This record gives sequence, C-alpha cells and structure tokens, in this order.
Amino acid sequence: AYTSKHRATWNEFQARVSATGSFTMISESKPRVYLVGTGGSISFVGRTRTDYTNYSYDGNHLTIDELLGRVPEVLEFADVRTEQFLNLGSTDVTPEHWLGLAKRINQIFRDDPAVTGVAVTHGTATLEETAYFLNLTVKDSRPVVVTGAMRPPTGLGTDSDVNLIDSIRVAAAPQSAGRGVLTVLNNQIQAAREVTKTNSYRLETFQAADFGFLGYADSDEEVVFYRRTDRAHTVDSEFDAEGLHQLPRVDIAPAYAGADGLVVKALAQADANGLVAAGLGSGSSPPPFMAALKEASDAGLPVVIATSTGSGRVMQTRRFTEEGYIVADNLTPKKARILLMLALTKTKDKDEIQRMMLTY
Repeated sequence: AYTSKHRATWNEFQARVSATGSFTMISESKPRVYLVGTGGSISFVGRTRTDYTNYSYDGNHLTIDELLGRVPEVLEFADVRTEQFLNLGSTDVTPEHWLGLAKRINQIFRDDPAVTGVAVTHGTATLEETAYFLNLTVKDSRPVVVTGAMRPPTGLGTDSDVNLIDSIRVAAAPQSAGRGVLTVLNNQIQAAREVTKTNSYRLETFQAADFGFLGYADSDEEVVFYRRTDRAHTVDSEFDAEGLHQLPRVDIAPAYAGADGLVVKALAQADANGLVAAGLGSGSSPPPFMAALKEASDAGLPVVIATSTGSGRVMQTRRFTEEGYIVADNLTPKKARILLMLALTKTKDKDEIQRMMLTY
C-alpha cells in the first residue's frame, strides 16, 4: 500500500495530467531530466502476467508517457520531460538510429542548458551497442543513462519500473557527470564501454567481466559511485555524429574450430569497409581463417582482431603487427565494430585506427 507521501505524490501527478494533458513532470526546483523512449522489453505489453517469453509477438508497446505514468514517485526528485524517439524492439535498432539518437541528445544539451541529464529506455539485446556508440558521440559531460528491462511491465516481478526510476535518479545526480555514458539495470551502474549482456533471461544479466560495475542506484535512494573508467569518452572523443547520415559498413566474422576463410572472403567481397574477427583465445584462429584475414588486410581492408572469450586483451603480438592487423585491446567484437565504424569516418590509416582502439 502507498504511504501518505506516495498518495500525495500520486495526487500531484494526476492533477498535472488533468491540467496539461501530458505525463511530462515539471518542477523548477528539481533536477531536469529528459526521458527518451526507444522501446524494448521495458515497454512491451504481454498477453498475461506470466508472459516472459512471447510478449513481443504482438508488437504492442507502452509509450514513454505511459511508462512514466507507472512511477509517479519520480516527482519527488526530478523534473522529467519525455519524448518518444522510437518504439521498437532492440533487434530492430540500426546504426542509422544510433546516429539520430546521438544527434537528438546533443541537441537537447545544446538547447536546454538547465538540463541535468538524459535517460534513455532501450531493449536489452543491443543496449550495450547503443550505449557505447553514445559514449563515443555525445559531446557533453552531463550524464546519459541507458536502461531497459528483462521482464515486460505487464509481467509479475517486472524490473521495468525500478530500472526506470533508477535511470532517472542517476541522470539527475550531479555525481554522475563526467563518467561517460552509463547503464543502469538491477540497481547496478555500469560503464557503457565495459558492460555486456551475459544471460538471456536473468535480471543480473548486465556485467563488466574484468572490472565490475561503477556503483549503485541503491535501496536507500542514493546514487553511490566507487570508481570510474579511464578510457576517453564523450567530450574527449574525436568523433562527431553531426553531418553523418550513415556509417561505414563493418561486419564481424566469428572464428571456431575448423573455421575456413569462406565468411571472411564473402564479407571482403561484399564491399565491407572494415572487418572485425571474433577470434579464439588471445585472437588467433584456424590457419585457413587467418589466411583469409591476411588476404583481406593485404588488399587494404582494415581488419581488427578481437576475442570471443568475453574478457581479456588482444595484444599487439609480433604476428599481428607483421601481418598488418589492428588489435581491439579488451573491446568485445561488437564494440570494436562500433569503434571501427566511427574510426573509418575519420581515416583509413591503420596506425591511426590502432591508436583509436587503444584510446577508447
């Protein structure tokens, strides 16, 4: 049951809806946060309260205003302005959407100096990719916080409401600034560069394998940080989404026991602008696979070697250096792809791209 404080908050919320016809929550004395909706499980409507697997089948979504209407408690600490940028499952999100979202967030920061931060709702399947792209292209030190949910808002035990509140709370917190783009799920604040989805259904799916999370959006309503990432991001990034209408095509070739050069050669012949190899172990792969990579590299295609292990570095070994490969350091293949796409908007020089891989 609500406490009297919560009932007062709910009454205030309803009064504003009646007066304005909008769920945008405005209070000049509180931090201003823009809440930008893009869809995903956090917004899907299932047919039953125990639908945890088929809820996306009908394609029904709550709007960002409807999601915000579920958590009037945010009135206690934030002035929230909403907008629906997309309303898609995250498997439908494309690099063109990344560009549009980065441009919109940059515009919000330019046009509204009073805004404290931006929270973005997103599907979890590609959440880490969108977050890392924003980490490289948002040109402001104010926080951008990406959240999602593993259970739809219509499901029993949904994490959508708490994750939404936490994302707004972290975006409103002054201590969140200057840390790059963040993700918040399961009360854990993570760095966009490091976080990855590790489980198909569990609530604790988002993890940073080597380094752990940055802090908590905790049960006492406090935002608490313990560390920050040291790699360049946001205002220190050399990349700019403005003026870009599409990104260079970069594909990922997976390695496995017995992998030959078929996929690598097909991608190279399909006019890819760059290639990321999701290598085995420390990055090396079966000889036919490596031979195809060398052929592509020798022909001028930028080839980045990453590892499919999920953690650890790919190092600049003698072989990789002599054969002209770029190494991904500890970026996952998906994030190395994003960085290579942006790098190719600036240069095709392999030494310069290698510098970028070690910088971001």
